[in-house]
Amino acid sequence: MEYQKIPSPFKRHVTGPDRNKIIWDDWTSPELKYLQNVPWNWTEKVDGTNIRLVWDGHKVVYGGRTDSAQLPAKLVAALDQLVPEELFEQKFDGTPVILYGEGYGAGIQKGGMYRLDQSFVLFDVRIGDFWLRRVDVEAVGHEMGLDVVPRVHTGSILEAISLVRYGFTSTWNHDVNAEGLVGTTPDGLLGRDGKRLIVKVKHKDFYVGPRPVDPALTHVRPVHGDDDL
Repeated sequence: MEYQKIPSPFKRHVTGPDRNKIIWDDWTSPELKYLQNVPWNWTEKVDGTNIRLVWDGHKVVYGGRTDSAQLPAKLVAALDQLVPEELFEQKFDGTPVILYGEGYGAGIQKGGMYRLDQSFVLFDVRIGDFWLRRVDVEAVGHEMGLDVVPRVHTGSILEAISLVRYGFTSTWNHDVNAEGLVGTTPDGLLGRDGKRLIVKVKHKDFYVGPRPVDPALTHVRPVHGDDDL
């Protein structure tokens, strides 16, 4: 099963001088608008390549976010060392499972900011029709010796935007800002289309300059233009 695309909270201008910039308060789905003020779980977004580790109960197959994605040879070699089939057999026996994560490190996007080699960091696990809760994803990572994307914040979508707009330090490299955050609901709520509700807020989409001295000025609310920020 391919991993779903993760939307931003707001739609973007498609024409004109503001092309590709966000349209404040024009939510990408009614579900996100409805849930904008409830607590979401936020993890640091990794700048890498999406990876699926698919265990069918007998063998493990690697894939990208889509079936046509090609994986770097160096990353495949790292996965062979990191997740041998015996590890899946020991943990899941004959139960099919998909581990979703990010291939990251030097040579993958801007991965040199994270580490000098290439590796895999886990962010989701799906067994049958069920997405595991964050605590269970962490347990799988621990039992299989896999890194898990770090939790950064619990709060509303607007709080997450407030956090990324001025930048926050990456968990992997304290000398650089994190790329952004990925949010999921605590209990894995689904939208009307049956897909799990998930959202990303990227630093570059909301960046407005250095953080003000007055903490009160960091508050973010849905508005209709950058002049109101």
